[in-house]
Amino acid sequence: MAYESNPILDKLPTHLKQFIKPQNYEQYSAIDQAVWRYVMRKNVDYLSKVAHSSYVEGLDLTGISIDDIPNMYGMNRILKEIGWAAVAVDGFIPPSAFMEFQAYNVLVIASDIRQLQNIEYTPAPDIIHEGAGHAPIIANPEYAEYLRRFGEIGCKAISSAKDYELYEAVRHLSIIKEAPGTPQEEIDEAEKQIEYLQENMGKPSEMALIRNLHWWTVEYGLIETLENPKIYGAGLLSSIGESEWCLKEDVRKLPYTIEAANTSFDITKPQPQLFVTPNFAHLSQVLEDFANTMGLRTGGLSGIQKLIESKALGSAELSTGIQISGQFHSIIEHDGEPVYIRTVGPTALAYREKELVGHSTLDHPEGFGSPIGKLKGINLAIEDMGPRDLRAYNIFEGEKVALEFEGGVKVEGTIVTGTRNLQGKIILITFKDCTVTHDGTLLFLPNWGYYHMAVGQKVVSAFNGPADLKSFDLITHELTETTIKPKKDESRLRLEEYYEQIRDIRVGKNSTVSRHKVFQALQKNYPSDWLLAVEIYELAKKNGESKFEKEILSHLEQVKQDNPKVGHLIDDGIELVNQSFSKVE
Repeated sequence: MAYESNPILDKLPTHLKQFIKPQNYEQYSAIDQAVWRYVMRKNVDYLSKVAHSSYVEGLDLTGISIDDIPNMYGMNRILKEIGWAAVAVDGFIPPSAFMEFQAYNVLVIASDIRQLQNIEYTPAPDIIHEGAGHAPIIANPEYAEYLRRFGEIGCKAISSAKDYELYEAVRHLSIIKEAPGTPQEEIDEAEKQIEYLQENMGKPSEMALIRNLHWWTVEYGLIETLENPKIYGAGLLSSIGESEWCLKEDVRKLPYTIEAANTSFDITKPQPQLFVTPNFAHLSQVLEDFANTMGLRTGGLSGIQKLIESKALGSAELSTGIQISGQFHSIIEHDGEPVYIRTVGPTALAYREKELVGHSTLDHPEGFGSPIGKLKGINLAIEDMGPRDLRAYNIFEGEKVALEFEGGVKVEGTIVTGTRNLQGKIILITFKDCTVTHDGTLLFLPNWGYYHMAVGQKVVSAFNGPADLKSFDLITHELTETTIKPKKDESRLRLEEYYEQIRDIRVGKNSTVSRHKVFQALQKNYPSDWLLAVEIYELAKKNGESKFEKEILSHLEQVKQDNPKVGHLIDDGIELVNQSFSKVE
């Protein structure tokens, strides 16, 4: 098992468990721990002034330490107190799976950590983004419920084939950008591919639109007033650079409304505008407004058309509650309503998310088709007929009937049986020796076997995925590529050892190592590494070694001259150390 389970994780369906991987905590190096510590110290110092109050409170409630990368097991012991859990995954996972995890109150955490050269920002999801960004804010009950509800609705959003192509391209970019030694041309090419796909997506799918809402709230959301917004989006909370940049006047602040769904984002560039919600309750209201536009709630012709365009597994629910799950292929329409729907390939029928006995994918391996609507010339829909009505219209076991629907579909055959729902309404009628036609076109022939006709006046819902998760084999997750772990040469391992020694001194684990010798080795063998020098400076400051402090600061000045890009990182690190000791004094 890739993780230690608990009552929340036990409820996860099997198809989600395929994404979970071990955290492998022992694989984090002392450099990784130093990166975490630097980002967290800087963020907490700054974010305590500009983030929503739930953030700092949430750090305590979720047990996230500033000094150590969180251990998933430890996090879960604390998260369960607020009804949540966390699991480790390998980088980006498909959006629908990500949202479905949220629906089960499970936080998905990419367990890798950014490299030192990407300390300010990485497009790859990492444990800083997930653990330090998403986890603390879910301690706010209103926001946590929004996140769960978002997952519940979002995983039902219908995707397009292009959505998956874009997901693969973004995942590829995030992997190569974090991989050491990737040529810049390869990164540029990957960014161009994303740009091309974003510009040629066509009409956005439900998933594309709801992902926009997710981006502008969960990832890049601001809260309170346009004039003085606070940060709550995880992408901003976990990025040193962006948390400062986002509050500048150059970035337009707009009121958060459903219009944000139509505002696309580019993961490779800073966002020109951000949306501000007055409070967390408003997020839920906008989500409900958006859900009212989805096939999930509208059904109808447009819902079936979305399912056909997705070319993926989806479900349609009729007004009797019967649910048809499969890959929708074609539709016959009449007066703007679907009058016949057809799937291809394995199809299952369900009622209230539970598969009907005898109607699994084994029973419908090549698809399913059924008329929808009322019978021609009869005001009463089949679903509303009582036993006497059904008898009067010959819709009865053993009777040979010819049913003509308003849209021109004819079903002729001998009724074998009917399946009823808990309210006693007929939801399925089974025929033998049956022929189904529409305007002379054959839709079903007697030698094909029994014909099962779903009963329903309307399509009331159309959504992504199967109605009953057990109806289909959803264990199909194959990563086209996985995150690239850097190969460590002797020089890298020695540097990690120096970081480990300084860390051990700081936590009181080892007092025999000479920090002066480590610093001399750093100057000689790793003159461009700045973070370890900052860590050693902290020890010198703590011990009141003013001469040693000056020596380290002089070295860091040289590093800044040689690499001006890290100058502000060094300055911030020194300032954090000085501040921490001035508070003590």
